[in-house]
Amino acid sequence: MLIPSLQYLFERDLNKLKEEIELYNNENNLWITDKNISNSGGNLCLHLIGNLKTYIGAELGETGYIRERDLEFSQKNTPRIDLLRAVEETKEIVLDTLTKLTEEDLHKEYTLVKNYPFKSTYHLLIHLTVHLGYHLGQINYHRRLLDN
Repeated sequence: MLIPSLQYLFERDLNKLKEEIELYNNENNLWITDKNISNSGGNLCLHLIGNLKTYIGAELGETGYIRERDLEFSQKNTPRIDLLRAVEETKEIVLDTLTKLTEEDLHKEYTLVKNYPFKSTYHLLIHLTVHLGYHLGQINYHRRLLDN
């Protein structure tokens, strides 16, 4: 029963991520940082894409994706349309991968994340939904604060 809940949460929040990126009045404002705000909305979006394509896509879905985490925070000025396409692609990968998982798969050991105290796929997927929601809130706040 957990898999449908996870599918719902990931789909809802990835759709909300697309909406937040679309809501920026000025595309250039996606990349603004200011004072103590070191991550732009665009970089947080790239980070979420890389995170989900790695931990769900590459590891559970065997997509072959290779993460370049440093670029998630250093790359600038990716066109909005490319971000939106990447979010949609990520959503498809996540939902497709979750569809293929069984309840038994959820209890298998997931060892890629070393500093997380729980080692099952079940716990990792819960962690990833919280991580997505956390950064989604940051993007929303970034947009409302810096998108003048």
